[in-house]
Amino acid sequence: MKLAVILPAYNAENFITECLDSLLNQTFSDFCILAVNDASTDNTGKILENYAAKDARLRVYHLPQNQGEPAVMQFAMDMLNYMNVEYVARMDADDICKPNRFEVEYNWLKTHKDYDLVGSWVDEFSDDKMVVKTKRKVPEQNEEIKRYAQYRCPVNHPTVMYRKAAVLAAGGYLTEYFPEDYFLWLRMLKNGSKFYNIQDSLLWFRYSEDTVGKRGGWKYACDEVRILEKMLKMGFIPFHVFCQSVVIRFTTRVMPLPIRKRLYKLIRKT
Repeated sequence: MKLAVILPAYNAENFITECLDSLLNQTFSDFCILAVNDASTDNTGKILENYAAKDARLRVYHLPQNQGEPAVMQFAMDMLNYMNVEYVARMDADDICKPNRFEVEYNWLKTHKDYDLVGSWVDEFSDDKMVVKTKRKVPEQNEEIKRYAQYRCPVNHPTVMYRKAAVLAAGGYLTEYFPEDYFLWLRMLKNGSKFYNIQDSLLWFRYSEDTVGKRGGWKYACDEVRILEKMLKMGFIPFHVFCQSVVIRFTTRVMPLPIRKRLYKLIRKT
């Protein structure tokens, strides 16, 4: 296989069929999917097994206990150590790929040997993917991405495709930090990896009120500060950016949910 796709899944029975259909009907077909069922309590595991019985590209792993996304991602990366595959793509069980996503991203990395990661914009929707609420845009060129990364996550995680070797060289997904993807991108950029974001949407991202709720609270705020401390120690941000970001991010994460929802909508428009 030229490409492996990591698909974490937890209690996604209401969405995962759309996700799998979008993956298995890509214009680029030379890939396998590592679907990790994180001890779901609904029918997610059964749906995955039914699809796997029909398409050999889907490989399903069932975890005995719920471990959370960082651990699931590292589990999948460990599985990839036994596979002769150069490129890895990321997907979420409640999102939907556009038909040409893998073809566009694979061809881009294949023709840009000095880059380690490519991502794209996403179209955010609630119920109907054809009713797009907003586009989540991210900067295009590597230098823009590095500057942007000082303040916000510079890529849309469900859209990325990267070289396996570059992720492993940066230490992979560390389970003690959340958001684990953001900290991985920082370490890769610090390692000298070059990123690129395609300036078009290659994925429909399912947005709900729960999305904002999950991105707040005391623990999330403390994790943000811990990552900022790491960014400062590794020389990724200067001290004044550290102080500014601590105030903004911590305040945002602990503010009441209705206010955070309004702020989230405002940020999505900028």
